[in-house]
Amino acid sequence: MKTLEGWLQHLEGLHPKGQAGIELGLDRIRLVKEALGQVQHCPVIIVGGTNGKGSTCAYLANIIDRAGYRVGCYTSPHLMAYNERVRLNDQPASDAALCAAFERVEAARQRAGEVALTYFEFGTLAAWEVFAEAKVEAAILEVGLGGRLDAVNAYEPDVSIVTTVALDHTDWLGPDRESIGFEKAGIYRAGKPAFCADPNPPQRLLDHATSVGADLRLIGRDFGFERPAAESGENRLQWRWWCRAGEQVIKRALAYPGLRGPTQLFNAAVVLAALEAISDKLPVTMQAIRPGLIETELSGRFQVVPGKPAIVLDVGHNPQAVKVLADNLSGMGFFDRTLAVVGMLSDKDIAGALAPLKGKVDVWHVATLGGVRGTPADKLAGILVSSGLGGEIHCHASPREAMQAAKGQASESDRILVFGSFHTVAGALEALGKKA
Repeated sequence: MKTLEGWLQHLEGLHPKGQAGIELGLDRIRLVKEALGQVQHCPVIIVGGTNGKGSTCAYLANIIDRAGYRVGCYTSPHLMAYNERVRLNDQPASDAALCAAFERVEAARQRAGEVALTYFEFGTLAAWEVFAEAKVEAAILEVGLGGRLDAVNAYEPDVSIVTTVALDHTDWLGPDRESIGFEKAGIYRAGKPAFCADPNPPQRLLDHATSVGADLRLIGRDFGFERPAAESGENRLQWRWWCRAGEQVIKRALAYPGLRGPTQLFNAAVVLAALEAISDKLPVTMQAIRPGLIETELSGRFQVVPGKPAIVLDVGHNPQAVKVLADNLSGMGFFDRTLAVVGMLSDKDIAGALAPLKGKVDVWHVATLGGVRGTPADKLAGILVSSGLGGEIHCHASPREAMQAAKGQASESDRILVFGSFHTVAGALEALGKKA
């Protein structure tokens, strides 16, 4: 019997590029899915998009959990332990449950003709096995990359959500928002509710939804949110969600969500609209929605670690995400200095992602990320200099070392910002002795 660590090594060994191996397409996973005899036994929500997927999945899982259902949530990547990817009512799946699922997937893979599954494909099949074994009453599947050819798209959604469309993974998804929007829209299905929470959806996303006959619902047109104006007498601690339901318009006043930043209202609004769309299959009440939104927590999404100096952890790694991060930082109040711990993968638009922080960082602690996709610290430092972002720069061999150096240098009135990759935030958490 393999341990979880042993299984994960086996998964890496199946693909020539190991965990970093990306090979889009649904043929391999469908062969093994069929050999496993997997049957969808509950409502399925598929969540895609460039940014905001993790927050959206977290809100969905928390609300559905509060409503009293057994809910499975599959997300990626993980911060500290693989088990975080497969959660049952917000608890990571046990090593035993994952190992048993991996064993079943491996047996089916061999029956199907030694199919060379990628790490993500193998993990997706195993997540469904865990959910089936636990008899979940709702399954939330987060797209790994793109949508149309992503492994989770081998399952049939009852409702699909695209959160945002921005430039990321351009080597695989295309060079512009139109190409990327088309790939994201691949999770939409004929006759099924299909949501887009991007206020400026690409035309190709709209066209694809029309061509497949999806029931497309757009933010600002079919659902949305309102914030009280500064001069209004309304409660400034609340926002209002609205959604069209047939001839009616539903409106609800709500407390702000637990996750920080103005972009979270887009995520919260699409979550509530999606749940309303499948309320015949999965009814949830306001008694579940209110605490579900307020009490959602998610590591590495503008996560502020209590104490001094202030430490902000954010997995943002593309221009749109870091622009949101920069805006959120501006609303935090005054700090003497901002020290940044950053490490990034080489297939990202590094200069574009760093640009929103121009003039906002006093000291950069740049870290080398390991693996075939990691960027060496000296290369990252070179991009900081050539982009004219300002601040002094120190290079480190790992995110953990960079975090330790930043902590050693920061005074109580400073702020430490950690961003650029899941790997960077994981290294910082390790240095802080904290769990995800």
